[in-house]
Amino acid sequence: MTIRFDDRVAVVTGAGSGLGRSHALALAARGAKIVVNDFAGSRAGDARPPADLVVEEIRAAGGVAVSNGSSVADPGQARALVEQAVSQFGRIDILVNNAGFLRDRTFAKLTPEDFDAVVDVHLNGAAYCTMAAWGHMRDQNYGRIVLTTSNSGLFGNFGQSNYAAAKAGLVGLMNALKQEGGKYGILVNTLAPMAATPMTEAVMDEATKAAFDPALVAAAVAYLCSERNTESGRILSTAGGYVSAVQMMSSPGILLGAATTAEAIGENWAKICDFDGARGFASAGDEMRHILERLAAAKLSA
Repeated sequence: MTIRFDDRVAVVTGAGSGLGRSHALALAARGAKIVVNDFAGSRAGDARPPADLVVEEIRAAGGVAVSNGSSVADPGQARALVEQAVSQFGRIDILVNNAGFLRDRTFAKLTPEDFDAVVDVHLNGAAYCTMAAWGHMRDQNYGRIVLTTSNSGLFGNFGQSNYAAAKAGLVGLMNALKQEGGKYGILVNTLAPMAATPMTEAVMDEATKAAFDPALVAAAVAYLCSERNTESGRILSTAGGYVSAVQMMSSPGILLGAATTAEAIGENWAKICDFDGARGFASAGDEMRHILERLAAAKLSA
């Protein structure tokens, strides 16, 4: 079965270049009507904003698209972005939260302004756009939302505390929304991409750039946004044709009971941090039930 998006409407943020552009082109090539969002103004050598150029690409290939220059970091503009999709095309089925930028500093040199600026676009911007789309998707009992995290947020990276905090926050947002969206047919998943884009070109050598084609990442977005995907709450790491699932895990741990002291934790540190037999949980409630089961089992065996 070929994945198609005929009669579906997608909003892709930060789609004037890089990964967002690839996402927009991939969805449009499979039949989706696209709202191409990018806050960036025209660049040297062209008087038109980058979102307009991507719209031209899509139309030249026979697709349907309109451009939008809203800043997702502004709640009102994020709302207007979604409303443009609804007024222009009658609905919104897909939201790809991709917009972002870097302001790397070591933490010793980071200012509150540096921190807030990055969090406002990556985390708050994704939340504002999702808030604006949520009601429409709930009313039509269908929606596909993709958030964009990073291996910096999942595993950490030197000099990116602002970016990593925002990207880790998006995983928490997904974990909550997957609980709320399921009964309304809204699936929320997260992408952890690596690709050769204007944002990463300074840190990639030529061989890496050649291997890390953004189109290979866009394939994962197309799948997550499709009707074939029926799962919510997944994190996909993808780069250069490599795709893996990432999950937060809990070690089996130990039960110290009333003997839980700082000293006892220290003495059992290796066992506590042994992830052999680790497991994930579908929700905070599932972990709580697991702990209660461990406590009850310990009482029965006492």
